[in-house]
Amino acid sequence: MSARPRPLMAALALAAVTSLALGAAPAVAKAPAGDEFAHPDLKKTYEATKKYESEQAAIDDGYVRTDDCVEDPELGGMGYHYVNPDHIGSTDPTKPAAVLYAPDHKTGKRELVALEWVVPNTGQPRPRLFDHDFDGPFDFEPVGPHYSLHAWIFKKNPKGVFTPYNPRVHCTPCTEDHAKPDEPKPAHPKS
Repeated sequence: MSARPRPLMAALALAAVTSLALGAAPAVAKAPAGDEFAHPDLKKTYEATKKYESEQAAIDDGYVRTDDCVEDPELGGMGYHYVNPDHIGSTDPTKPAAVLYAPDHKTGKRELVALEWVVPNTGQPRPRLFDHDFDGPFDFEPVGPHYSLHAWIFKKNPKGVFTPYNPRVHCTPCTEDHAKPDEPKPAHPKS
């Protein structure tokens, strides 16, 4: 299954020219139930990135806000990518290249849902992080050939922590229009 990184590349392009500051109140992050993480280093990642539940904290740390929400009608969504160009190439668990937000359809605010690492493909072996291979390689501008890895540690992904798309993330509110013929109508996603 392809990770379809085309929207990330659009987000990176926007990141190069867009920088918006939002006044957002700091939020308190809630750790996964029982501090259960798919890999021990994810706890370190969570501790280093939980402050990004505040969009303003992400912006203050160099993540550039975008207004393109990534969703695939069959796979689910990724949300909005806030990209820190200084972290492209990082395999440091505490320095993801992107923090991902999804719309909360009740409040209208964006909520932190996942993180993404992006490593340019320079002919090196496939990168690994959290004992997991990166997806790819992909070849899209402006990054060019690269690998990527998602970590869904702020919103449960029933497809897995490291799966690129989350079927519980939607850019637009769930409606009857999203249901396929002869399928039950979807319920609104809940954390």
